Amino acid sequence: MAEMQVFTEQPGKGEIVNYQSVHINCPPGLQYLTQIDQLLVHQKLELLEAFTGWETNNKYEVKNSMGQPVFLAVEETNLCMRWCCGPMRGFVIKLMDNTQQEVMRITREFKCCAGCCWCANSDCCAFEIRVEAPVGTTIGYVRQMQACWIQNFDVMNANRETVMRIKAPCCICQTVCCRADLDFKVYTKDMETQIGKVSKQWPGLCKEMVSDADNFGVNFPMDLDVNMKAVLLGATFLIDFMFFEQKDDNKHNN
Repeated sequence: MAEMQVFTEQPGKGEIVNYQSVHINCPPGLQYLTQIDQLLVHQKLELLEAFTGWETNNKYEVKNSMGQPVFLAVEETNLCMRWCCGPMRGFVIKLMDNTQQEVMRITREFKCCAGCCWCANSDCCAFEIRVEAPVGTTIGYVRQMQACWIQNFDVMNANRETVMRIKAPCCICQTVCCRADLDFKVYTKDMETQIGKVSKQWPGLCKEMVSDADNFGVNFPMDLDVNMKAVLLGATFLIDFMFFEQKDDNKHNN
């Protein structure tokens, strides 16, 4: 499908990205994703939570590879859900552009029995997110799949057809003695070829000790469908809640 005059020039360092291009079949507000193959997701440090352990809504800055702001992601969850359900909670994350317009929404419904990969073949036991862009139009899903040990996920389009698969590392451990990135590798549907990854990056000792602010990198093919790029971005938030919020909550409790 042809496209209409796409804006490709990167702004200077520190400037907010301008992506007022028009791309056929691209959700409004996500045009910039057609031009890139990498995003950085940095969870914002919440001082109240860091020093008191009072669980607040997560906020994330989504940047390009040059560190320029592209989107702001804000969780909307009530206090009771955050405190009673912790990382198991259902959530809504709103993705806003630099004009504060909501361009994408990621939703995970609360499931009291979800999380165990052994029984993730059952709907009530599998974590799943739904990605909408614009709000009200579903463009894809990411679902936890059944596994014996290593967690894996199906990345699906709006028709629930599997397009890609994500395989978690066998050991989810990141400490001062093990500071390597944790790579959640993205494969083609047949699991034959790796085409990208979602990487949990080591934030540094001081930040790791006092904060739950996690950093991620998301890599995908440049020519990947823009809807699937957006769904992979959504998968980053699911991975954060499933694997790293639990660690952060335990740290605060201690």
